[in-house]
Amino acid sequence: MGATTLRFSILGPVRVRNGTVDLELGGRQQRLLLALLLARAGSVVGLGELVDAIWGDDPPASAVNSIHRAVGTLRRLIEPNLPVRAVGEHLVRHSAGYRLEVDEDALDLLRFRSLVRRARQAAGDAEAVHHYAEALALWQGPPAAGLEPVSRTHPAFIALEAELAQTVREAGDVALRSGGSRLLLPTLRRIAGWRPFDEALLARVMLALAAEGRQAEALDAYQEVRRRLADELGLDPGPELRQARDRVLRGLAETEPVHEEAAAPTRFVPAQLPGDHPYYTGRADVLARAEAILADDRRQGRPTVALAFDGMPGVGKTTFAVHLAHRLAPSYPDGQLYVDLRGYAPEGPMTPAEALRGFLSSLGVRGEDRPAELHAAAGLFRSLLAGRRMLIVLDNARDFEQVRHLLPGTGGSLVLVTSRARLTDLITAGAHPLPIELPSSAEARDNLVSRLGRARVEAEPTAVQAIIERCARHPLALAMVAARAMALPDTPLTEIAADLTGDRERLDGFDGGLAAIFSWSYRALSPAAARLFRLLPVYPGPDITVDVAAALAGTDERTARSLLGELAAQMLTQVRGGRHQLHDLLRAYAWGLSEAEDPPPSRDAAAARLYEHLGWVDQPSRTISAARSAIA
Repeated sequence: MGATTLRFSILGPVRVRNGTVDLELGGRQQRLLLALLLARAGSVVGLGELVDAIWGDDPPASAVNSIHRAVGTLRRLIEPNLPVRAVGEHLVRHSAGYRLEVDEDALDLLRFRSLVRRARQAAGDAEAVHHYAEALALWQGPPAAGLEPVSRTHPAFIALEAELAQTVREAGDVALRSGGSRLLLPTLRRIAGWRPFDEALLARVMLALAAEGRQAEALDAYQEVRRRLADELGLDPGPELRQARDRVLRGLAETEPVHEEAAAPTRFVPAQLPGDHPYYTGRADVLARAEAILADDRRQGRPTVALAFDGMPGVGKTTFAVHLAHRLAPSYPDGQLYVDLRGYAPEGPMTPAEALRGFLSSLGVRGEDRPAELHAAAGLFRSLLAGRRMLIVLDNARDFEQVRHLLPGTGGSLVLVTSRARLTDLITAGAHPLPIELPSSAEARDNLVSRLGRARVEAEPTAVQAIIERCARHPLALAMVAARAMALPDTPLTEIAADLTGDRERLDGFDGGLAAIFSWSYRALSPAAARLFRLLPVYPGPDITVDVAAALAGTDERTARSLLGELAAQMLTQVRGGRHQLHDLLRAYAWGLSEAEDPPPSRDAAAARLYEHLGWVDQPSRTISAARSAIA
């Protein structure tokens, strides 16, 4: 049996056909497993999800082994000549679960999405109606019909139902607008038969009947659904059905769609990227690396899961990601989506469900069609992205859990993620990490030139170097100083630099915005890690080792290593060769926090522990100032 003869179906009963012969798929558990793999259409389905779907809250101890055996049985059924223990072409094992490899010609769901995409991109309504009719004809019933109740409650299948609902309404509106109701009417009525409470679909059926001169049938249909709603749900028809009835009665169904908004084009392409920064400079090495990664993935035929940008607070992650997105946008013709996930905002991070509501709205999904359940909304989002090439920027993410539901299920689209923390789980899932480091001194100077003009920068090179050094090449600090200089065009840069060169253990010379930006990462720390961060400036050396951190915190080295790891994860320290380094501005910020929050005896005790650890036990004074002077 050649692989090209296989045809998989999920839009209705689950089927696998070899030519004209239906394969016997075995028992319910095996068919449900296959149904989930088909519904995900090329995405990995985790073992946990498979176990939950098949056994619910009471899986047997052998559940995972049963999954592996069922997959093996399906492999031999689909590819009977497959050698023992061979993987085959279709059921592919991953560390997290399984994926079914199929192309558009072999799976009705992928064929449906391709036809819908053609309809949305059609040059005219008449052509679109034909594509919609062909797409909807593929549906032979509810998804995974025969596997109830799971097929009615699992998010993967709920998402397919929502995808159908969105498409059938689009199709009905285009048919009404173009006068092509006759072509779609039988399909609309057939689908309405298994969606008896879909009032939006039933309204379009009524209008399509009236458009074909069958007003009496349209009004009979209204009475039938009115009785059904009253008898089974205790409800009256909603405004959409009532509006359709009124239009039938007025004889307007031939010329008007259900809503005014339905007359709008369905081929809206979102373009949500914030504007590129007008003074953007530098980062040429990271830009080149990002583009090289994408090119290599394309050559290897690999989908790019995401590019993950992390770095210390204020280092310019968002600015870089938006700049890169504008460079890449022409390669993603289906549009760009952007969301600030507020990962470290004082009011709390955005929930994945909230982000999905915004994305679905931007993709044309009406409020009543957006699933309330998170996994179903994520499934619908992935379904709408299937076959599209979109660029998605997830800015300011807090953790992997916040972004994992926002990742496309299939290749073609690209996600750029920025975070103050290294999202290890995202990288494990296949994302490429791209740390954003401090710019070089030359790049910092070029940035000042772009903002202040070459003549002003070159006129005071010593002052410019002093500004760069006091800002420690920190992009946000440089931007703040440059903004002050731009607001005072007649003030010499020497004078502005002088305001910055006071006490280096304070953020004097910078407005409160810099401390506020740092505070978002600081608030994400555990109390123990926050205390260690405040004490780090007690040790003025360039590198902080685990033993030094243990002495400052008064704990063992194992705990100190964990606390340093937390600081590094939040990008409050940078790790070089196994040693932690504290940026000068973060050192000043930590020192200010310690002065405000730590009682002097507590800080002196940390200095004394450090003094003893470094072997200066004979010195009479073990205060912070004495320790720092001795170390210096």
